[in-house]
Amino acid sequence: MTLPAGWTARRPTLDDVPAILTVVHAADTFAIGHPDFDAEDVEASLTAPYVDPTRDSWLAVDPDGTVVGWATVDNPTGVGREFVEVYVDPDRAGIVRAPLLARQLDRVAERAAERGLPALTVRCAVFAPERDWERTLRESGFTLAKRYVRMNRSLADLPAEPPPPAGVSVRPVRPDDEAELREFHRVHDTAFGDTPDHEPLSYERWRARIGDVTAWDEWFVAEVDGVLAGALQSSDQGLDQQEGFVRSLSVLPAYRRRGVGAALLRRAFARYAEKGRLSVGLGVDLTNPTAPVSLYRSVGLRETWWSDMYELVVPAAGV
Repeated sequence: MTLPAGWTARRPTLDDVPAILTVVHAADTFAIGHPDFDAEDVEASLTAPYVDPTRDSWLAVDPDGTVVGWATVDNPTGVGREFVEVYVDPDRAGIVRAPLLARQLDRVAERAAERGLPALTVRCAVFAPERDWERTLRESGFTLAKRYVRMNRSLADLPAEPPPPAGVSVRPVRPDDEAELREFHRVHDTAFGDTPDHEPLSYERWRARIGDVTAWDEWFVAEVDGVLAGALQSSDQGLDQQEGFVRSLSVLPAYRRRGVGAALLRRAFARYAEKGRLSVGLGVDLTNPTAPVSLYRSVGLRETWWSDMYELVVPAAGV
């Protein structure tokens, strides 16, 4: 599968970040209604630990020399499945998405061989308006794996935070206490251990992955009768929209259905509101038994859009 006549493909460099961001903003606006990336996100993708842009990423360039497509592989842990992203300017460059995808699948096959694996599973996300992209994936052999739902609520009408249930206390995590951070990680890892896609990370790899957190006051733990039983991790990914964002909510199985998750969410919402955020959002994996939509609805969140995850098993190169 080749690019149209007159179009070219080349590897990106950090000098291409502004051009890539223009493409990503156009793609995101079409898919979800607003830009969801900034320049730092693009740079982070090009410099991620398990991504080599000279081998794992491509740009599509039109005959005028304008970058109109960007494809990259994402694997934040270096293990497990690969994620492929193919961003294109939807008004000008839909014709290059399939050729870019084909190049990325060839690269995934090479990455499988380099890791000594017989095959790798690759996933691609599709948002509701992206019917052409969905058709391209299906024609390439992908099948639907799961659906994610994005939920949101305004903070303008946030009610006063009620007291937590008896025996439950919520407070910010103590970032200078390594023992507590290890407990935070343990709670998260244990809580998600029974989900289909969970890929365990050691504490050391988790700590390296979260990097330099600038808003520890938005990370919370819940104790039940003095035992650390729940954890909430926030993210700054919604700051451009003045949105607080819950990256993960974890409650140990033995303490579920006791109001721990709701108490953590309400505390996070209150903190976001104190800091002037206009809304709060989070994503829900509908196959995740630990994250019932009913809990999120009970604290005022409502579904705003969805995305489907498509999946393909790619044999290793040479197999």
